[in-house]
Amino acid sequence: MIGKANSYPARLKITYQEKHDRLRSFLRLLWAIPILIVMSALTSSGDTLMIKEIGNEASYSGGGITGGLFFATLLMIVFRRKYPQWWFDFVLELNRFTTRVWAYVLLLTDRYPSTTEEQSVKLEIDYPNVKKDLNDLLPLVKWLLAIPHYFALFVLVLAAILATVLTWLSIIFTGKAPRGLFDFVEGVLRWGLRVNAYAFLLVTDKYPPFSLK
Repeated sequence: MIGKANSYPARLKITYQEKHDRLRSFLRLLWAIPILIVMSALTSSGDTLMIKEIGNEASYSGGGITGGLFFATLLMIVFRRKYPQWWFDFVLELNRFTTRVWAYVLLLTDRYPSTTEEQSVKLEIDYPNVKKDLNDLLPLVKWLLAIPHYFALFVLVLAAILATVLTWLSIIFTGKAPRGLFDFVEGVLRWGLRVNAYAFLLVTDKYPPFSLK
């Protein structure tokens, strides 16, 4: 469990792995194709407009299950003031799965993403008490209020891609992933998770901090 005291309602911690398999890392994108197809089938289809951060699909989609989850959750909160536990559990597990996939693609782990096991990616989202903790009209504008984060994440994603390339080169030549680059990419995923939880999963009214930690 990730500590909850004085923390954001969405939390991410990935266990650092220093030594990596050089061959598997060299061919990482090739190995990842099957699981990327599974993830794509789950999260997108049709016409799509996305605001996406690498590794954790913080996105607004016009089609597919991601867009459907956002709109259905919005309607349930605004009109019914409910966030059913079974619905939340599905959203949580879907985000855990997609985060495991991105952690693998971004060379944060050598373990092939499981569709069920937690592995080295610890992702937690607090279940909301809608009537007590959420404003029933705020979901209508959260995506708009989060605009500053989209610009920040755009820059951070570009930097994370560069950091991943540097990590890839380091692994190929030394078999090791630099801890500083790992921490940065993990921080970008954590930032994106918090924005996703606020603006699209709608599990909290607490505005996401501008922080990698």
